[in-house]
Amino acid sequence: MMDFQIKALARQHFEHFFGRSADDLIQLNVRKMEANQSPGFPCRVSLRDADVGEFVLLLNYEHQSEDSQYRASHAIFVIEGAEGATPDVNHIPQLLLTRLLSVRAFNADHFMIAADVCEGSELEAIIHSLGALDGVEYLHIHNAKPGCFAAKVEFPTE
Repeated sequence: MMDFQIKALARQHFEHFFGRSADDLIQLNVRKMEANQSPGFPCRVSLRDADVGEFVLLLNYEHQSEDSQYRASHAIFVIEGAEGATPDVNHIPQLLLTRLLSVRAFNADHFMIAADVCEGSELEAIIHSLGALDGVEYLHIHNAKPGCFAAKVEFPTE
């Protein structure tokens, strides 16, 4: 069975938003919100749901930035001041285990060659199934209902 690595978004992409006022952020098309339920505000940097009372930033993020017909962006949440997550190889963060997910498989040309939908509890099996297909280089995981990008899956090689 192949190894996989869930990748969080890098904190440094969002640090310039941390500590700014809500008014300043809105000028940058970023909305500062207070989490009023948990789960409900999944952070793409820490790969955890914000706790009630934590501030999150809602912003548009280009999760598929490669030169491809599948270039895409969508709204995501980032906990203000979030520390970056680095999940262990073959570990799936709790954040992904409790949601309905869409998993998309891309080749080296960033062309989608397969996709599936699963409950988070089935994610590991879907990662292995899609990752075993010829030509698959990486996967993108999205929350299926709101459609937001959740995380990238890479397949480390020795």
